[in-house]
Amino acid sequence: MSKRSGILEFAVLGLLRESPMHGYELRKRLNTSLGVFRAFSYGTLYPCLKTLVTQGWLIEESALDSEPLTAPLAGRRAKIVYRLTAAGKEHFEELLANSGPDAWEDEHFAARFAFFGQTSKDVRMRVLEGRRSRLEERLERMRGSLARTRERLDDYTLELQRHGMESVEREVRWLNELIETERAGRVERPTPERDD
Repeated sequence: MSKRSGILEFAVLGLLRESPMHGYELRKRLNTSLGVFRAFSYGTLYPCLKTLVTQGWLIEESALDSEPLTAPLAGRRAKIVYRLTAAGKEHFEELLANSGPDAWEDEHFAARFAFFGQTSKDVRMRVLEGRRSRLEERLERMRGSLARTRERLDDYTLELQRHGMESVEREVRWLNELIETERAGRVERPTPERDD
């Protein structure tokens, strides 16, 4: 499984943990809420959904099964609604508990951060600290590269390099603030129990 499909699987399970959805609604939520999925299509989403159904983590229901008062228009298929199974919820909990290096990478981190409200404090801290460490390493490499190549760069390339460094520095500061807030004892809101 590619990293991108692993992130998509994680995000789909996380959103469906909140409530059942049909494909269009799910794609819209992935695009607007999570942002990291702006450039993906139904051709990516539906194979992922089919795989999750095959693995037993989701079930498909027709909109008629879940909303008995709605009737499809003549000649149109009923929408398929995807619902998280108990096994899917358990799998998502396992994914949430993962705080290893994959969780610190650019695309993974954004998706993971979107579900921090459902993640335990110790896992949040490991992910935040890992992400900060990864960015500090990147910043050192960028500074070293800039110092070695500064004389050979034109003004625009130099500005682009500075812009990249400022972006990483800004994210490190943001992570420092989040880590301090977590250490100070951010009040955790209880996760509402869902009827499955």
